[in-house]
Amino acid sequence: MSALIGDKGYDGDGFRAEIVNRGAKPVIPNKSNRVTFHNFSKRIYKGRNVIERCFCRLKDFRRVATRYDKLARNFLAAVHIAAIVAYWIN
Repeated sequence: MSALIGDKGYDGDGFRAEIVNRGAKPVIPNKSNRVTFHNFSKRIYKGRNVIERCFCRLKDFRRVATRYDKLARNFLAAVHIAAIVAYWIN
């Protein structure tokens, strides 16, 4: 089963129901003012940090952050090159 990982900003009953209708499991922490709390996997939610750091690292490259390329294939090539350089440096 696939899971959709989101932050507290996506903690809404309608959004959670839509995720379930599409066949995924919502992994969203509860807001502090929520009346009925939902369970979520803290272990899966910790994986969200890795994805966010990856996007942050890619945005360090100006060409990717500002999207100078008009064509999608050129932008994708720039993302690939940025990912290779980011992986190479670390």
